[in-house]
Amino acid sequence: MFYKLIFNIGKKLRNPSLNNWFNFLKESERWSLSSIKTYQLKKLQKLIKIAYNQSDYYKQIFDKIGIHPSEIKTLEDIQKLPILTKSDLIKNKSTIQTSIKFKKVFKANTSGSTGQSLNFLRNESADSFNRASIFRGYSWFNVKPWELNGYFWGYNLSIFKRLKLKLLDVLQNRFRIFSFEEKPLLKFIKKLKKANFLHGYSSMIYEVAKYINKNNLSNHFKLKMVKGTSEKIFDSYQSEVKKAFGLKMISEYGAAETGIIAFECSKGNMHINMEGVIVEVIDNEVIVTNLQMTSFPVIRYKLGDYIKLAPKEKKCSCGMKHLIIEEVTGRVGSIIYGSKNNYPSLYLYYIFKNLGIENALFLTYQVIQKSKGNLIFKVAETLNKNDLVLVKKEIEKYFKHDLVYEIIDHQNLNSNNQQKTKSFISEIG
Repeated sequence: MFYKLIFNIGKKLRNPSLNNWFNFLKESERWSLSSIKTYQLKKLQKLIKIAYNQSDYYKQIFDKIGIHPSEIKTLEDIQKLPILTKSDLIKNKSTIQTSIKFKKVFKANTSGSTGQSLNFLRNESADSFNRASIFRGYSWFNVKPWELNGYFWGYNLSIFKRLKLKLLDVLQNRFRIFSFEEKPLLKFIKKLKKANFLHGYSSMIYEVAKYINKNNLSNHFKLKMVKGTSEKIFDSYQSEVKKAFGLKMISEYGAAETGIIAFECSKGNMHINMEGVIVEVIDNEVIVTNLQMTSFPVIRYKLGDYIKLAPKEKKCSCGMKHLIIEEVTGRVGSIIYGSKNNYPSLYLYYIFKNLGIENALFLTYQVIQKSKGNLIFKVAETLNKNDLVLVKKEIEKYFKHDLVYEIIDHQNLNSNNQQKTKSFISEIG
């Protein structure tokens, strides 16, 4: 009751509109697809008008291409608008920000994991909507946000900021680990036996699950949800996670500038948060429009991921009609340099996906390129001779003989500083 009280006080002070948004989202999750799309169109038309009238950047862009807000009459009309990149947002952030005087805004920033960090202001309503979207996802697993939870996320080395972080963790009934040394890890696992949910970087959850299984510590967990976010959930993670916690790891997909894009339901499908975003897929790349953020409009934004949408006719047994993302396959834009030809880094995703589907060989990997024509494949699992043959065969199917490669197994791929674990790292400038 104490933590519920603290949560409600904090919600009232920080996010006064959160309750209204949560109640709305619980109602709209029962809507038909046509009702959801009608809502999307109304929000889109309102957003475009605000962007045109209140943002110098969008007015200039729309006037330049000859588009007026009145021309957006259907959801398909969004395709008349230009596509934004992260560099566009960073370069023009001061003129993208609208002139509306909000009672409350929050400073937001992206992680900068792709080398570019963006800072902007998020209005209270949009911030509350985003939190309500997360809590709606929690509700599908009967999780309350104030319940005891274990958390894996990066931290700041500044002593002051770490103390502030610890205070926030205490107030949010949250505990996290700062080291994978045995003593703090055992302390974390002991606390986890009393927790209701576990969330954060999927690679960290996987590493703890492996440790628990290796040391036979998997008894007495009462977790209702294990949620991975911010990085890829490899198929190879699931067997260890399920063995350790009795649950599969579910996925939350989003970004600071787009808000929550999709959340996995209890039946295993990632439903698009359609009340908050419009998702387009162009040449397998995801293009996102945030419908709720009027302080810093993000319209037709190329996020940098490849995704695959499920067929529109696919039904989920949970009853929701929201469209489904079938796969988030990887980052866009990374190039692998062969001796003669260049290749998309997406090839790596398919190499390891095929190994899992065709040979039941589920591997956790990281590929590094230090020079053109050379690749280092690091694999967490120990490979036998037959496994090595299968991996080599799959690599050569995609790259022929244009690359010299090395496969190193039994590797610890966990990031030392508790930041995102990247599946492909290029050191070529």
